[in-house]
Amino acid sequence: MITIVLFLVVLVYVATIASLIYGFTKVNSFDYLGLKPKTKFSIAVPFRNESENLPNLLNSLSKLNYPNDLFEVILADDCSNEEFQVSSFKFQVSVIKNIRVSNSPKKDAISTAIQVVNNDWIITTDADCVAKKNWLLALDNYIQLNPEVSMIAGAVKYDCENSFLHHFQQLDLASLQGATIGSFGLKKGFMCNGANFAYTKSFFQELNGFEGNDGIASGDDVFLLQKAIARFPEKVHYLKSQDTIVITKPMDDWKSLFYQRVRWASKTGSYQSKFGIGLGLVVFGGNLVWVLGVGCWVLGVLMFQNIFFLSLLKFIIDAVLIFKANHFLTKNRMHYLILGSLFYPFFSVSVALYSLFGKYEWKGRRF
Repeated sequence: MITIVLFLVVLVYVATIASLIYGFTKVNSFDYLGLKPKTKFSIAVPFRNESENLPNLLNSLSKLNYPNDLFEVILADDCSNEEFQVSSFKFQVSVIKNIRVSNSPKKDAISTAIQVVNNDWIITTDADCVAKKNWLLALDNYIQLNPEVSMIAGAVKYDCENSFLHHFQQLDLASLQGATIGSFGLKKGFMCNGANFAYTKSFFQELNGFEGNDGIASGDDVFLLQKAIARFPEKVHYLKSQDTIVITKPMDDWKSLFYQRVRWASKTGSYQSKFGIGLGLVVFGGNLVWVLGVGCWVLGVLMFQNIFFLSLLKFIIDAVLIFKANHFLTKNRMHYLILGSLFYPFFSVSVALYSLFGKYEWKGRRF
């Protein structure tokens, strides 16, 4: 009986991931077309104690293949220990103080920045990111070709060193990006990444910003996206473009990674998207089956052959989604795929269970 239940859960998991793979292929890739830049952007960057990372971000923005008078950068300082001094750039850079009004410092910082932006199109990114030179150019060309769009989600990848910790995060991020793109391909988008997220100020105001979820510390991206899709699905697009992939830093220790993933997982129960909640439950069930299956095998309840077959089914379908996403993100060979696949279910289940009742640290604060 236990074997049958485990197999049924895995079959549901396989069918779900297969649908995401199909959705991934339905989202067409986009390259900038050489249209003359027209869109004016305001890049909003919430930050706290990022004096080491911000110069790298600003340096990458200085190399953008985009007219300097068509974009500005707003740095929203969320109570950093030291004031960040901005060097001279050809584009406009402003540093403002975050105005706290809720339990979410990052949402407050973005809202504060939006109050002072000079342009309608806003892009949020993180202080530890760098952008590719055609980032804004591809966004502009896409906006010109799709005048109905008011919100655009984009991809993020890690700048990995050669360690299991870093490559494990890249595999995990590839699976998340694959699920994100796949869900958009199925017209059920529910997830995005605030490190590469664009929308118009007027659309943000029409949605009443972060109202309704500002009591949750994280989710400045996901909750806004789900609110937008629930009301205006035709205005929300995913831009699957090599030119717009933003590069960020992975965590450098397991504790920080665990807390980061707990922060991400803690908002799942507040999702507005039923598809997103259902997918979260299916993924949790697929990983829990592996953990329970190994436990049953150790206790002699299940035969090794059954566990091996269950693991093989899950591994194959996961590998296909991760391969497709990783090929889009980096085009580099995947590392530690087998080892990461064996370890990930234990990590994922631990994160999910801890997020239900545990506290986590983020930017020197506890939530």
